[in-house]
Amino acid sequence: MSGHEESPFKGKTGLTRLWNAFFYSIDGFKAAYRHEDAFRQEVLLAVVLIPAAFFVSGGAIERALMIGSVLLLLIVELINSAIEATVDRISLKDHVLAKRAKDIGSASVLKAIILMVTVWGLVIFG
Repeated sequence: MSGHEESPFKGKTGLTRLWNAFFYSIDGFKAAYRHEDAFRQEVLLAVVLIPAAFFVSGGAIERALMIGSVLLLLIVELINSAIEATVDRISLKDHVLAKRAKDIGSASVLKAIILMVTVWGLVIFG
């Protein structure tokens, strides 16, 4: 190995790349839903909150912020799950850097939850 090896899929361009990326993304959603309890819970929350955003008084901007904050939580959870899977792939042994990576990922999810609750609270009660 030269250290400069890349994925054989990196050479794909145009519509082929977009087509492949779409299916890789679908596989990622399926994997997260199948293996991550937190992601399943947040998807359920999104199924409830996204339609609820249309019944809360407020304009389009408020609705966009409410829905966006829910979608951001899902995005951050997907990234956190990817970090956790990568760390676990490298080693399941306790290590200070593995703990740091997982804790920082978890902190980002907490921040996304706080943001979502804040946005919803301000729109509903503000």
